[in-house]
Amino acid sequence: FPISIWFMMIVVQEYERAVIFRLGRLLKGGPRGPGMFFINPFIDEFAKVDLRTVSFDIPSQEIITRDTVTVTVSAVIYYRVQNPVVSVVNALDWKQATHLLTRSMLRNVLGTRKLSEISGEREEMSHTLQEYLDEVTSAWGIQVERVEIKDVKIPRMMQRAMAAEAEAAREANAKLIASEGEHNAARALKEASDVIAESPMALQLRYLQTLSAISIEKDTTIIYPMPISL
Repeated sequence: FPISIWFMMIVVQEYERAVIFRLGRLLKGGPRGPGMFFINPFIDEFAKVDLRTVSFDIPSQEIITRDTVTVTVSAVIYYRVQNPVVSVVNALDWKQATHLLTRSMLRNVLGTRKLSEISGEREEMSHTLQEYLDEVTSAWGIQVERVEIKDVKIPRMMQRAMAAEAEAAREANAKLIASEGEHNAARALKEASDVIAESPMALQLRYLQTLSAISIEKDTTIIYPMPISL
């Protein structure tokens, strides 16, 4: 009975650690746990810290890109406590601090990118966000494990403009390919005419080959041979 007055038993789970303060000062030896330990309820205070990974769904943020396009971006962050003592001593509310920092950092980083980069380089931007966040949260004993950009919403008017731009680019590319094909065909015809001009019998053979190709068709075809000299 006298022992129970001066000591209190605390049980800490496998995924938890307890940071103990005695008379306001941090108790030496680092965090306690997992398992059971005793504290003096009159002079000791303790704080339990969960070491499991926490996921936070970042609400949709309206961001103006570097090319002045307004987009709505949503993301998710995964983080955990790496140093329980630092998280308790250096941060009043490390969860809220991490959430607010993530929102601000998401707007700052994506605001320096163009719309094409946000749409096509999500993996690179997620890695950049993770590095920036981890650099700041390490002072709070927090490790950012991963940042994922989930969705990028573009206004409908901008979607129509981008679709029209893509269609115009495809049409221009098709015209370029067609003109290049005509240019190659004209060059091939010129080379063929030069070869035929060097050998008069080549034109006669080409004439006979054309008649042979026409005769293969199933349709009834009437052919009036004419002298090549005409």
